[in-house]
Amino acid sequence: MDGTRRVLVAADKFKGSLTAVEVAERVTAGLRRVVPDLQVEALPVADGGDGTVAAAVAAGFERRETRVAGPLGEAVTAAYALREGTAVVEMAEASGLQRLPDGVLAPLTASTYGSGELLRAALDAGARTIVFGVGGSATTDGGAGMLAALGARFLDAAGAPVAPGGDGLAALASADLSGLDPRLSEVELVLASDVDNPLTGPKGAPAVYGPQKGATPEDVTALDAALAHFAKVLEQTEGVGARAAEYAASPGAGAAGGIGFGAMLLGARFRPGIEVMLDVLGFAPALERAELVITGEGSLDEQTLHGKAPAGVAAAARAAGKEVVAVCGRLALPAETLGRAGIRRAYPLTDVEPDVAKCIADAGPILERVAEGIARDFVA
Repeated sequence: MDGTRRVLVAADKFKGSLTAVEVAERVTAGLRRVVPDLQVEALPVADGGDGTVAAAVAAGFERRETRVAGPLGEAVTAAYALREGTAVVEMAEASGLQRLPDGVLAPLTASTYGSGELLRAALDAGARTIVFGVGGSATTDGGAGMLAALGARFLDAAGAPVAPGGDGLAALASADLSGLDPRLSEVELVLASDVDNPLTGPKGAPAVYGPQKGATPEDVTALDAALAHFAKVLEQTEGVGARAAEYAASPGAGAAGGIGFGAMLLGARFRPGIEVMLDVLGFAPALERAELVITGEGSLDEQTLHGKAPAGVAAAARAAGKEVVAVCGRLALPAETLGRAGIRRAYPLTDVEPDVAKCIADAGPILERVAEGIARDFVA
């Protein structure tokens, strides 16, 4: 095969080691070390979680920054991406775990207020379509903070605003959504997530994701009851009614601590995050130009198969008849499972360096060596 074969690198980040942009750069460098004139197109991807804004910026969106409230109320600088009336907003930029002070987890009190401020900034910038990527949150407040930032009111029996965070919702007596920003009814809001959990219950946001945010079993029970109460109060709220119960049970309502539920109250339409992002990033025309696609992420495992970026890339590439290989830090899937997902072969960093700690510390140079192997096997 000659060196004119065109390769598309469409990989997600290696969490804790390399951004999606850095993955693409390292893979490209390794490929070209073996085939110097190789045509390589880089399209870093994300599935709606952290890294989504960076992927949009790499695809040509303009990066915008604004000051918003972090999960504990302190001011942080958060970014979103904008291009031709489409904004990509990543809730983790405002309300993500990475926004908490080192070692501090606040499962009961962390708020999504800053995510609402981020959405408002996108509206102020003239966005007509907003892709709202959710994941990596520090919060379990059902999106109540986000809704409050956009004009909703959540009051206790004394008529005072309830405390921030999921725990505060236990004291909720009444809700008023009539003050929501009217511009929300004029935009297309897309909820982009890689999880399809409902709001509450054994597969709900508190039970499944609360422990990752520091919630004890007692906290999980309290948060689940508070979110169920939140949905019940909204059922009795003018302008919402029975839709609240429908949304609470819908796939995606439990995404990012229940912010999916809040987004649905704003009229958001739920779509798998990777599908949305591939559309937004212009994946289809890039795929058409490619003969070989290289995707990947830090760990290729069972979770990958459930809406993560490599699975979405591989499915789209297979439908187009394109060959796909994957790079990863760690591989926990057998070859036959990869094949069913549309991935011909996976190349983990641990094949080059068995020491996992070294793989994490030196991921860039090791990934270049992995890419040299792909070039020899599939291009040269």
